[in-house]
Order: sequence, then C-alpha cells, then structure tokens
Amino acid sequence: MKIAIVGAGKLGLKVTEALLGGDQAVTIIDQDEAVLQKLSSHLDVMTVNANAKEIKILKSLGISTYDYLIAVTGDDDTNIVIASFAKKLGCSKVIARVRDPEHMDQLGFIKEHMGIDSIVNPDLAITVEIYKYLVEKYTLSNGIFSSGKVSLLEFGTDKMPRLIGVSMRDIGSVLENMLVAAISRNGKVIIPHGDTVIQEDDGLYVIGERTPIMELNAQVHEKGKYTDLQKAMIIGGGKTGYYLARKLSEFGIAVKIIEVDKDRCYYLSSHLEDVMILHGDATDLDLLEEENLNEMDAVVTATGYDEENLLLALMAKQHGIEDVIAKISRESYADLIESMGIDMALNPLDITASTILRFVQGSKRVISSVLIQGQAEIMEIVASDHMKLIDTPLRELELPSGILVAAIHRGLEVIIPKGDTIIEEDDRVIIFSLLTELPELEKFLKVGGKLSFFRKQR
Repeated sequence: MKIAIVGAGKLGLKVTEALLGGDQAVTIIDQDEAVLQKLSSHLDVMTVNANAKEIKILKSLGISTYDYLIAVTGDDDTNIVIASFAKKLGCSKVIARVRDPEHMDQLGFIKEHMGIDSIVNPDLAITVEIYKYLVEKYTLSNGIFSSGKVSLLEFGTDKMPRLIGVSMRDIGSVLENMLVAAISRNGKVIIPHGDTVIQEDDGLYVIGERTPIMELNAQVHEKGKYTDLQKAMIIGGGKTGYYLARKLSEFGIAVKIIEVDKDRCYYLSSHLEDVMILHGDATDLDLLEEENLNEMDAVVTATGYDEENLLLALMAKQHGIEDVIAKISRESYADLIESMGIDMALNPLDITASTILRFVQGSKRVISSVLIQGQAEIMEIVASDHMKLIDTPLRELELPSGILVAAIHRGLEVIIPKGDTIIEEDDRVIIFSLLTELPELEKFLKVGGKLSFFRKQR
C-alpha cells in the first residue's frame, strides 16, 4: 500500500512510525530539508523536499497511484487544499488534519465539496476523551465493551476491595475464568503482567465471557450513576480549552477558563456562551485561590506547554481537586505522570495517530476498536494464515510489555489465554495495546511481508 504523508511534524512522524510497522510504502513531503534528512537517516521512507500545494509536485510524485494521502501540516487551509488536490488528481483516499472551530462547524460541507474522505482533529479528539471521563465517569460508555461472547468491564477497586493486594498470578482465585487486561493507575494506563499487584484506587479492566462479566457488573456498578460534576476550571484557552468548555457548558456545567493572552480571551468571550473567561497567568497561585480553585470539582490543564500543564495539575491535586486531567504531548513524561497522582494525562498525538491508523486499515483490518482513557486501545482482529501471531505459544512471541492478547474467540468457545495458548487461523482475537506501542503491534499483524486483510464480521 502506498501512502503519502504531507508534514513532517510530530503527528506526521507518529503516523509514519505506526504505518512502517505494517510494511507500508511511505513517502513524506515537507518543505524543511533539514527535518527530512534527519527522518531519512533513521526511517525507511522516501522523502520529497517540496511544496505539496503545487499540482506539478503531486503529479510528478504519481499521486494517482497512491492509496492514501495524509495532510498533517500545521495549517488547516493548507491541509484542506492539498488533500482536495490529491483527491482530484486520482489518489484513492485522502485525510486532512483540521483544528479550527470555524472549519469544524462546516465539516460536512468541506468533506463533500472538497472531496476529503476523513478529517482528524487532535483537539476535538482529546476533548471527547476528557468529556467521557468527567461526565460519564466510565471510560467505556457504560462500563461495558462487548464483542460476541466476550465482554470487558471497567470498575474501581473500591467496588471490590478484596482485589487489593492480589497479583495477576493469583487473580483467578478471585475472578474465575477472567483476566485483568489493563489497569488505570495514577493517571496512567498500564498493561499488567504476572508480578503486577493490584493497588488501592486502581481502575481495573476485566475481560471474560459475557455471562460472568454481566454478573460481576451487577456487583460493582451502581445503576443510573452518571456524574455529580458541577464546576470545572480549564487552564489554557487554546483550541482544546475551547472545545472542552463548549461541550461541558452545553451539558450544564459551570466552566471557567483562565487564559494568559488577552486577544484570545476576547475571542473566547465572543464565541462561548455561559462560560466565564478570565485573563491571567494560572501559575499565579493567588489568582487561582481568588477564583476559588478549592471549590472546583475538576481541573483540566491544557496550555501549550507540557511542563506548565504538569505543574498546574500537581498544584490542583495538592488542593484536593477530585478530578485533575493534564494534556501532555511528550511520551518521556509518562513515568513522571504516574508518580504525581494526576487522574488522567492525555496525548493528542497518540489519539489522532490511532484514528488515522484505523481509517487506513479499514474494516478489513480491525473488526472493532475502543479507546481506553485516550492512552490504550482494545481491538478485535481475525487471525490470518502466516501472521506472526499464529501457531506460536504466546510466551514465545516476545510481545512488548504494552501489548496483551486478552481473549480469543474460537468457534463457539471463548479462551482466556495463558502463556502456552496458541492462536490459530480464523480465531477472533481481542488485543489490548498502549497507543505508544501501535507501531510494534503492526509488526505482529502483517502477513508474509504484506499487511493482512481481515474479513468484516458483525
């Protein structure tokens, strides 16, 4: 499959790395020659130093022979134009990154008349995940994800305290024929292994056959629980802050935005209804206390700086705020986040790259997928002949620590796998993967040097 990526920024690089795991032929187009030279030195890609808005460049590239063009430069209008040109020149499918609210309000018109197949918006994607966490309280829409005879349940250890202190090796004595597939701990989703021990305040994702999972659900979930969120503070009035404030306000939550840029404050106040806009520096503790930080039910830090978001999130947590969420773009901060006790830290690049990857793969690759707290993904695939995953005991596959085979559908049988379990051709396999491990996962989902294509099942 031939794929062109326009824009060699953070998102372009993230998508490229994920696609290369599946042996795609990737071409990167960018106007910064130094960046391209750096990329070509450590990635097996073709690079083109040019302006993709020029039709002659797209024609010389042979864009009509490409399966996908993904436009992810830093400018919305550039992405829309390039994607539209590529489509009209014969590229099969085109994807554009678009972030501005003005464009998002007329999305249908843009897609229809510009010929764009898919539009991705990192700020809106992260907003949806934050909203689900704050309002629905369950990272899965109702606490349950089901596929066939397999179901996944999400709940906190406070609902079943006897699980605290139990290791994964012994979990079967408490949760018979079930598997803890993921744990949400201190704002970070982790994939547990044999020596992992459940701790107090952990959020658990338990998978098993539908009937026992539904029985467990009756024990651990309160009927009709939604949210008691009433007041929220958003620090940073950028695009993420805008989208989140609008969504929370529409739900009836009292929202305050603190933004340091005065012109941006004017924009927000003219485009948001029933949202309090405050001009000021949120790193000023006196300002936060004047604005009744202690009375907030939730604080979201969404400035353009990771370090500032972490500092402010830690400050909010120290003031006893129940739900604190930070927007973080650097993966190197993952371990630091876990030790800080922040409730959730989201990387918009990971979420957007996952969205693009699923679109490129299409229904033939992944039957279904669900994001967990914007940090991990549950997906169901059908095992194909000669895949790296099949005919080998799981313990010998050397799967990365962030990837877990959680359950297997084999005919009418549901298998909760162990180390000696072997995946067979035509098995329907449910896999947990951290978004950061998607490039590695792609290597296990390819067939004979080419991507595997799976039939769609419902």
